[in-house]
Amino acid sequence: MTLRVLGVDPGLTRCGIGVVDVERNRRATMVAVGVVGTAPDEALDRRLLVIANSIDEWLDTYAPDVIAVERVFSQLNVSTVMGVAQASGVVIAAAARRGIPVALHTPSEVKAAVTGSGSANKDAVTKLITKILRLDSPPKPADAADALALAVTHAWRAGSGAVVTTTAPGSNAMTPAQRAWAEAEAKARRTR
Repeated sequence: MTLRVLGVDPGLTRCGIGVVDVERNRRATMVAVGVVGTAPDEALDRRLLVIANSIDEWLDTYAPDVIAVERVFSQLNVSTVMGVAQASGVVIAAAARRGIPVALHTPSEVKAAVTGSGSANKDAVTKLITKILRLDSPPKPADAADALALAVTHAWRAGSGAVVTTTAPGSNAMTPAQRAWAEAEAKARRTR
C-alpha cells in the first residue's frame, strides 16, 4: 500500500506545496512540488484566496490521503507568525471540507526525521530530501523542499508500514535520528 501525503510549508508570500507517495518500505517518490506566491502589497483577503484556490486545485488534482502542515510554535516576528497561521488555517479548512486528515509537525520534528538532527539548517534538509526522493536537482526555493520534507516526515512517522530500525538485531536502542526525533516531539509537546 502506498500513502500519498501532501506537505505544506505555509506562508503568505511563499507557500510551499509538495506531494509524495511513500511505500510500506519507506521508499518515497515525489509526485509534484510547487510554490504558491502572493505579493506583500496585495490585500490580505486576496492573498488568502489565492492560497485557498491553489490548495483546492492541488487537493483535487492529487487526492492525498493526508495533509502534513508545518506547525508554528515560536517565532519572534509576530506579523510572520500571523501570516503563517492564516495560511495554515486556509489549508486546514480546505482539507476539512474534503474529510482529509491533517497532521501538524514542528520544524524540529521534520529536521530530525529527514537529517537525524532537530537543529539542522535548511541546506541540510534540502540536500537530504533531494537524496531521499532520488531527485536530479534540489527543489527550489527552500519552501518547496520543506513541503516535501513535511510530507516524507509524516509518512515515516505515521508508519505507512515502516519498521523501526534498531542498531542491532534484537536491540531496543534507537538510532541517532530516532533519538533526535523523539526529543523534538517531546519538546514540541512541552511547549503546547
